[in-house]
Amino acid sequence: MIDKFWIDVSEDDLDDLQARLDRIRWPRELPAADDWSRGVPVRALRQVVRYWVDAYDWRRWEARLNAFPQFITTIEGQPVHFLQVHSPVPDALPLILTHGWPGSVAEFLDVIGPLTDPAAYGGDPADAFHVVAPSVPGHGFSVPLRDIGWNHLRIAHAWAALMDRLGYDRYVAQGGDTGSVVSPLLGQVAPEHVIGVHLNGGLAHPSTDPGYRPGDFDDLDRADQAKLAAADHVRATGTAYAELQGTKPQTLSFALSDSPVGQLAWILEKFHDWSDPRRPLTSARLDHILTDVCIYWFTNTSATSASLYSEPSTQLSAPTGVPTGVAVFPTDPAMRHILARTHHLTHWTEHSRGGHFAALEVPDLLVDDLRTFCRPLRAH
Repeated sequence: MIDKFWIDVSEDDLDDLQARLDRIRWPRELPAADDWSRGVPVRALRQVVRYWVDAYDWRRWEARLNAFPQFITTIEGQPVHFLQVHSPVPDALPLILTHGWPGSVAEFLDVIGPLTDPAAYGGDPADAFHVVAPSVPGHGFSVPLRDIGWNHLRIAHAWAALMDRLGYDRYVAQGGDTGSVVSPLLGQVAPEHVIGVHLNGGLAHPSTDPGYRPGDFDDLDRADQAKLAAADHVRATGTAYAELQGTKPQTLSFALSDSPVGQLAWILEKFHDWSDPRRPLTSARLDHILTDVCIYWFTNTSATSASLYSEPSTQLSAPTGVPTGVAVFPTDPAMRHILARTHHLTHWTEHSRGGHFAALEVPDLLVDDLRTFCRPLRAH
């Protein structure tokens, strides 16, 4: 059964959030901690919170989300929320989009229109998609998390069941972050239905990819040398969040579910560290980030979203034969010669702007890359 879904945060919940933001107990700040090297600076967070209180409007963003048809169904006992947006082009290609952490379906608000109705955005109707964008179990509105064991492979099986339930026999899987792991696995579990996989926003160090071989870092070109240096830095200074979420997600959740500023800081740090450092944090981007934060806050999913980190990760160990495209943005550590051992690469683009959250940061580039990748697939 598939039921319609409507986001409607109660006034009581909004009032409670406001009351909590009115009585923040700010921490003492460490000396010389104003450059993000020790985490989110107090001064920076004060500015964001002030914007949250004075300028951000949840109801406006709630309306933006509700402008798209939303539904909820149950797969393996788990509630699964999803957006399903039909293109005005009847024979458009079905596409399933998978977000990651600390993301949500709100990341896709700026790409759904151009993907489903390219003509309305100056594009070619032949590039149209029917879009399905589920909330990962335990994230956003796919709650409550009914049991443990929702790892990447199980999510891929659930997505295959969802697309079958929606009547899509032939489709493309796209994803970043968690989606960059789930989407190839979807191609593995449903190769007769997935005609292409498009990826962006992988975060793993290249040496942890199943395709890595000793010597893969010898004779790297300048671009891959820079990727390796950045990946080494992230591994040395920016992975504590994953260790904590992967080992003690319940303990962490007491702080995040009781303090909206704690939830904001936990998420804002990742948007700061993983986004294109050359692009300032504009009010438009901040609104989008705060919408993500609000979704985690109102759905109380700090623990259940973190639970995925404690599940055994599954990655492809050999190509499935499904054509795969990769859009590499400046903060991504992906190296073609390593990924080629585990993916059937037919498309590879290195972009000069953007970051980990491409759908939010550079929706134009992501949409164009996805269209280009899919054109040869449509004829088959």
